[in-house]
Amino acid sequence: MNVTELEKCIELYGKDIYAFCRQLTYSQQEAEELYQDTFLKAMELLQKIDAAQNPKSYLLSIALRLWKNHKKKYATRKRIADMESLTEEQQEIEENSSCSLEEEVIAREQAARVQRAVQQLEDKYRLPVYLHYMEELPLQEIARVLKIPKGTVKSRLYQARKSLKNMLMEDLV
Repeated sequence: MNVTELEKCIELYGKDIYAFCRQLTYSQQEAEELYQDTFLKAMELLQKIDAAQNPKSYLLSIALRLWKNHKKKYATRKRIADMESLTEEQQEIEENSSCSLEEEVIAREQAARVQRAVQQLEDKYRLPVYLHYMEELPLQEIARVLKIPKGTVKSRLYQARKSLKNMLMEDLV
């Protein structure tokens, strides 16, 4: 891959990569930093990226690896001096002219409840959920990004859905 092909990837997949970074970090500032680091790392690894393969999944795996490294690096610091994390801004739901204000409020509330439930999942379940539902990657690509077998991805998605169902049912009771 060359620099112009990477620029095209940034144009095509930049918003998706940024949204994935936001889901990983729960913070706009950290997401922007991770997003920039991802493409800086992609510049370093330019020769290894194959444009014929799925470059989006390769970029997602770079972001994921950087985030995991960052998390490990600051885990000790966090135990010593716990920092307050910034709250995630609520995602905007597309306005539909036929929706009433009441329906929009209910939809936002439901989306926020689901988002909080997903955030409570362990990373090993949360990451496949984001990659499958948010990034719409096929199971094989998720397996490649996370460096786990395809069957493990299926199992983790199943377990995540089961956990989410239980958490959301508890909220209703």
